[in-house]
Amino acid sequence: MDVFLIVLGIILLIVGLIGCFLPVVPGPPLAYLALVALDFTGNIYFTWGQLLFWLLLVVIVQVADYVVPTLGVKKFGGSKYGSWGCLLGTLIGIFVFPPWGIIVGPFIGAFLGEVISGKQAQQALKAGMGAFLGFLFGTIFKIMLWGWFVFCFVRALIS
Repeated sequence: MDVFLIVLGIILLIVGLIGCFLPVVPGPPLAYLALVALDFTGNIYFTWGQLLFWLLLVVIVQVADYVVPTLGVKKFGGSKYGSWGCLLGTLIGIFVFPPWGIIVGPFIGAFLGEVISGKQAQQALKAGMGAFLGFLFGTIFKIMLWGWFVFCFVRALIS
């Protein structure tokens, strides 16, 4: 049973890495489940405090993944229209043009939101760029958390 759980954990980590880039696959939650699977083996144990802390990190990163692009729009001078456009662009992009829609959706949504609000194309492009940079930061956060989970997984197996 332990071998099954370890192999399951490895598979979850691999799929979790893919999920860091493809929004339809929840990367950090799957990587977290790899640690939970490892905890169910007979030889490796994590404390409840570790598991709860890691779960909290997963929730924070998942929420930030949707919020950070909107914050990027605001940081680059976008309005409420750009922020709403970014959010709608993200949601529409996920379903209409996966997986690339998650990358271009926030940018296009923020741009269109700013154009609709009456801003010049230059300012709308700036807001769109903020959405894109926000997406990149969200992806980096997910990869960092995934990397930490891989480290914890391997360390637990070795020790």
